[in-house]
Amino acid sequence: MNPSLKARRIVLADDHAVVRLGFRLLLEGAGAEVVGEAGSGEEAIRRYGETAPDVLVMDVSMPGIGGLAALERLRAAHPEARVLMLSAHNDAVVPVRALRLGARGYLCKRAAPDEFLRAVGRVAADQRYLDPELAQEVALAQLSGSASPVETLTEKELAVFMQLAQGRSVNDVAESFFLSPSTVGTHLYHIKQKLNLQNAAEMALLAMRSGLIEA
Repeated sequence: MNPSLKARRIVLADDHAVVRLGFRLLLEGAGAEVVGEAGSGEEAIRRYGETAPDVLVMDVSMPGIGGLAALERLRAAHPEARVLMLSAHNDAVVPVRALRLGARGYLCKRAAPDEFLRAVGRVAADQRYLDPELAQEVALAQLSGSASPVETLTEKELAVFMQLAQGRSVNDVAESFFLSPSTVGTHLYHIKQKLNLQNAAEMALLAMRSGLIEA
């Protein structure tokens, strides 16, 4: 029996308006109320604070600080927040990080509509949810302690890595994370050392292969 979505209040965070519309129609058809929408990580945090929803449904890959950094910041300010993270990829790296940062659920965006509603319902009921197709891979990654080389990065290094891999400049990333450019430069140095990367192109390629950013 799946938890009911009737009268559940949801905020949707995805930088694609057509994707948000599709989710809204599904949720409203199931009796839920979409009380806010966001197109970036920063906006998702603001919308959550304004509406205090039952669930925040948030994409991993968004402009600004992105979904994972937004999740970390949101949970620091609102430990009770129930967040369902979404990704277009089915790699284990992102769900392992998302669950570690406090997400209640994780779903691949290629899932069937019924599975999406099931995931939101579970998270709204404060139950954990993990995409069935990812469960075994995530369990193995957690047991082995490393799903990919990217797992060697700290949470802050991972957040910076994802931004730089999408082509943002050191100054842009520094501004988004309220850091000095020299601090971001230090993170970049450590990232290159840990992952044996030489340039931005190699960084983008590894990020895509690891499912951290969309191609």
